[in-house]
Amino acid sequence: MSDTANAYAQALYALGQEEQKTELFLQQLTALQESFDAEPGFYRLLTSHDLSKEERCQILDDSFRNKVEPYVLNFMKILTEKGRIRLFSDCCRAYQVQYDADRGVLRATAVTAVELTSQQAEKLKEKLQSITGKTVILSNRIDEACLGGVRLEYDGICVDGTIENHLTGLRKHLAKTVL
Repeated sequence: MSDTANAYAQALYALGQEEQKTELFLQQLTALQESFDAEPGFYRLLTSHDLSKEERCQILDDSFRNKVEPYVLNFMKILTEKGRIRLFSDCCRAYQVQYDADRGVLRATAVTAVELTSQQAEKLKEKLQSITGKTVILSNRIDEACLGGVRLEYDGICVDGTIENHLTGLRKHLAKTVL
């Protein structure tokens, strides 16, 4: 995420704290991001140079007035006016990170060759909670290239215990071996 997106997200988060609406803002940002993902044409319209900034802000107003908090709507208008609406996704992620940090929540992804059973996921979640002291929200992403084992990704950390990683290490070691 860019520093600019972080700055915008932090400003909105601070406003949410002041108004005691951080959770509501997060819900609405998430819903808006999902809408933009589902309708990329609408997002392209907001970034179009064929329309003036005023016209693009009017489109936002017509589309979302009385449907989202005025602060969230104004946030999108500011991004549009400043030519930064392309950062909306990054702003949403930065807002989520700040929200989670304030609540002691850690989002982690377990990358595996096959889906984890609920029992495996729960054990992994409990272990990560005991290590970090945070409440863990664990998701599972399937990557057949792993072959087996688990690669755990969280907070910019990657703990790779996959067979793929072990084989790569073995290949590198063998390549350095002189016979």
